[in-house]
Formats: sequence, structure tokens, C-alpha cells
Amino acid sequence: MTWEYAEGFIGEDDVVRAAAARGRELGAVPVLPGVGAMLRFLAAALQARAVVEVGSGCGVSGVWLLRGMHPEGVLTSIDTEAEHQRLARQAYAEAGFLPARFRLICGQALDVLPRLSDAAYDLVFCDAEKTEYGDYLTEAFRLLRLGGVVAFDNALWHDRVADPSQRDATTIAIRELGKRIRDDERWLPVLLAVGDGLLAAVKRAE
Repeated sequence: MTWEYAEGFIGEDDVVRAAAARGRELGAVPVLPGVGAMLRFLAAALQARAVVEVGSGCGVSGVWLLRGMHPEGVLTSIDTEAEHQRLARQAYAEAGFLPARFRLICGQALDVLPRLSDAAYDLVFCDAEKTEYGDYLTEAFRLLRLGGVVAFDNALWHDRVADPSQRDATTIAIRELGKRIRDDERWLPVLLAVGDGLLAAVKRAE
């Protein structure tokens, strides 16, 4: 009951609900409202002008991020699925964001991320291939300015991460990611029980 109350504390509006419904029709799993609200909060707290998201979620996460970002901020959204990006573009337009506020790059994240500029971003949000999360972290460290934040969705992975008997590749990758961030003094981490878990960390050293 408490989780449901917290998850619904900041509800979805019609734009986000419609984007999530379109995404589910394609088999995409959009961020839950608690995660979306946290992304908006982080973007606002950082006064983010430059954000990268890995995995568009058909626009759901992007709308949350854009709503928290600086009014002149630009979201860079990376996805392998052109149709997901088409729906993301639709969601951004329905939310009132002009094309100058976002750029959509279709491609594999590990091909695209190395082409982005060093220390040029305030926030990096990852919600794509879970077994690549460790590689995304490496790229995020390079991309973020000091004081920037990296965040990973599905950090609890359907309650599997907390269960040591769960040894599938995805669960292991997410579990190892958490340990890696926790044990690296260059990061200041937090693990939040919102949605399916959100792992976030502030870059506090080069």
C-alpha cells in the first residue's frame, strides 16, 4: 500500500499516459510514475541544460526529463528502434516541446555514446540493454561534468537483484553495477525503491 501511494503521489498526465500506452503496444516498458517524477526532480535540481538518455521509452522518460530541465536545455535520446523514436517525437510535441529542445539518434548506444563530448552533460539516464549497464557507466563518467548525475532504471529488476539465488545474466549485471558504483569513491550513490528501482550517483571526482 505504501509503495502504491508513493508511486502515485505524482501522477501521470494525459500526455504521459498516452505515450506509455503507445509504447506498451510496441512491447516497450516505459518508466513508472515514481521514476519519472524522480527524473524530473533530478533534472530540475541540476538545472540541466544537457541530458542524455539511453533508451527512449517511446517518449515517456523524455517528457519527464524535459519538464525538469532548464527551458533552453536539450535532450539527446538514443534508441535502436526508429519507431520508438517516432513515438518519442510525437510525445514531445504533444507535451509542447519544440524540435530545438531534443535530438534523436538512432543507433546502438555503445556506438553513439563515444561520439558525444566529454564533460558536456549534466545528467545521463540509462534504460536500455541491462547487460550493457556497466559499459554505459564507463561512458557516463566521461560524459558528465563534475556534479553531474548518472541514473539507471530497473535497478531492483523485479525483486531479483536482492535475491542472491538469482544468477541470470541480467540480474548479475545489474547487481554488479550497484557494487561497482558503491565501491568507487568517484561516485556518490543512492538506490531508490521507486518504480522497479532507480540507482543514481553524483560524479564527485575526475
